[in-house]
Amino acid sequence: MYKVITVEPENCTGCRICEAACSLHHSGECNPSKSRIHILKWEPLGLDFPMLCLQCDDMPCAVACPVEAISRDPHTGATIVDSSLCIGCRVCNIACPVGGASFDPSEGVAVICDLCGGEPLCAMLCPTGAVSYTIPAKAVLSKKRLAIERLSEILKHW
Repeated sequence: MYKVITVEPENCTGCRICEAACSLHHSGECNPSKSRIHILKWEPLGLDFPMLCLQCDDMPCAVACPVEAISRDPHTGATIVDSSLCIGCRVCNIACPVGGASFDPSEGVAVICDLCGGEPLCAMLCPTGAVSYTIPAKAVLSKKRLAIERLSEILKHW
């Protein structure tokens, strides 16, 4: 079971540490335009909202890609763009339901969160927990349910 990125926008302060860490990790420079996570500011409500690939199960970006440059990493479950195959058509940007796919104009290819190889810096460095990397909620509930059942069995024998 893969871990998942979760976003809690109500915790986001707009500090943009996630953008800086992501761009530094992937491009070697602190440049928000090179980041694979973007903080959208909604001025009327004073909200900041982290936007990144949520690693959809059905991968609409991969389905839409005409050259099959997008796949899933078998170890991390991350969406991976093969830049040697990407033709820069941006169809994945259009297909993404959450705005998680973007385009690097200097490289001419799509960029999508690759979970930093299984250790996403945005989640590790987010000071407020607006972005986190955890096991899916269903799995958490299953583990809690199993723990309760085990505890119940132990108490029966007590």
